[in-house]
Amino acid sequence: MIGGEGTIVEIDEAKFGKRKYHRGRMIEGQWVFGGVERGSRKSFYVLVPTRNAETLTEVILKYIRPGTTIMSDCWKAYNKLDELSFKHVTVNHSVNFVDPDTGAHTQNIERSWRDARGLIPRFGRSEDCYDGYLAEFQFKQCIDAPNRLHAFLISAAQAKLGFSEVQN
Repeated sequence: MIGGEGTIVEIDEAKFGKRKYHRGRMIEGQWVFGGVERGSRKSFYVLVPTRNAETLTEVILKYIRPGTTIMSDCWKAYNKLDELSFKHVTVNHSVNFVDPDTGAHTQNIERSWRDARGLIPRFGRSEDCYDGYLAEFQFKQCIDAPNRLHAFLISAAQAKLGFSEVQN
């Protein structure tokens, strides 16, 4: 879980997929919902079947701690967040990208979508592998390059042996 009292988490949904003839809007693809905690490298990215209020609220309650300030766009699925022990601040992207009154923006999560899409192969990608692509992106985002192999081996040992901590 990310967030908590005094922290801000930006949330957004994006569609990952392919464009017909590599032009225009994406037609086929997979919806991904994510959140990025400001001031840290903590984040989450989850494949979702739809981006309706019920689905997104379930993911928010699973991955974001109560009391967190959530910043989002004005997507109607987020309308009930104030009722769920979150402080909800929005930015209307059809008017501006940073709300002039509250300073709310979702630039960090929007940037992470660009970075995540860059990691997914253009050719030979499989719809079944999106979980793996997102896991690799999140791992690379959280761990600095020189420490990645060591961090991966520690994580693999923890998963294999069932330990919560493996000694270095």
